[in-house]
Amino acid sequence: MIVDPPRTGLDDKLLDTILSYVPEKMVYVSCNVSTLARDLVKLVKVYDLQYIQSVDMFPHTARTEAVVKLVKKIKNQLH
Repeated sequence: MIVDPPRTGLDDKLLDTILSYVPEKMVYVSCNVSTLARDLVKLVKVYDLQYIQSVDMFPHTARTEAVVKLVKKIKNQLH
């Protein structure tokens, strides 16, 4: 699954749906690290954060995108 939410991050309904179905892998593309951090607090309960990379999509500005790869945790690792 790939998500690329607006600056407000994932809405509660979508986040609840993701946490209910827990796809094996997920890529989260974010333009707001604050809402990314907020969403990751919930997502890391069922996902391992495997990779995070900042990408400068808008040269000569302070804006960057963050790309995060999440992989479903093995059942005995769930919190």
